[in-house]
Amino acid sequence: MNDASLSGIYPAIVTPLTGEGELATGVAERLLARLMAAGVDGVYAAGSTGEGMRMSLAGREALVECLMSNLPQGKKLLVHVGSPRVEDAIRLAVHAAKAGAHAISSLPTQGAFPQVRDYYKRLAEHSPLPLILYYFPEVCPNAFQSPEELREICALPNVSGVKFTDFNLFLLEQLAASGKVVYNGRDEVLAAGLLMGAQGGIGSTYNLVPEIYVALYRHTLRGEWLKARQLQRSLNQLIAVLVKYPFLPALKAALESAGFACGATLNGEQFESPAQQQQFLSELALVIPQQGAVAI
Repeated sequence: MNDASLSGIYPAIVTPLTGEGELATGVAERLLARLMAAGVDGVYAAGSTGEGMRMSLAGREALVECLMSNLPQGKKLLVHVGSPRVEDAIRLAVHAAKAGAHAISSLPTQGAFPQVRDYYKRLAEHSPLPLILYYFPEVCPNAFQSPEELREICALPNVSGVKFTDFNLFLLEQLAASGKVVYNGRDEVLAAGLLMGAQGGIGSTYNLVPEIYVALYRHTLRGEWLKARQLQRSLNQLIAVLVKYPFLPALKAALESAGFACGATLNGEQFESPAQQQQFLSELALVIPQQGAVAI
């Protein structure tokens, strides 16, 4: 598989959970089917949005098996395997490969750059699948102190690309020009990221309106940048509502209102009150119709 085959639009799929915090398999299958029907290229599983770092290793493996067994032919599964212990990340990478996934990804480990470099080097060496770095300085501010450090990791054998969750589009453009597959990770600037050379996007709000993200991406492939910008503007109306509230609880509440009960968050984050949640849903109802989204 060449790097170009991994380009496209990938929702960072929410992991539906039961009241006991276990994988809600039936909901996961329906959510996956909903996203696939919208025309996305695949899904990115068990990352920040999917709460993978808070799940057990067995739970993460069960999620991969569930998604792969329901993934249509021609679609791709990118699996986040990040873990404090590189041995656990390697275990998840090997499992993902056996399950039929197409690439792995990982946030950097904690520590200074030498520890980060060793982590990625070992993971890339032992992974049967290509590795996509997860650059997210808001969450991991100490991992890369300079662009040169990020480029050094990108140059490691078996590193195919970067999930770039930052607003520094100058750096994004430089990484894309180096030949790596770069995924825009800030939903708010997908159109801009694609203009600057990203070959696709991975995002949380793709769960809610995947058709619009697919349409935006296809406009950019045809050079229809004004249309892409117009869609980005409408998407940002939705994002502006979501970020006013606890983000993951809001995302899950939005999915539940659409018929996908995804359960509580694993870290206990929630709305301040039922009234706040209702206020969010009322505001959400005002922006989704303005985007012409297919009801979910």
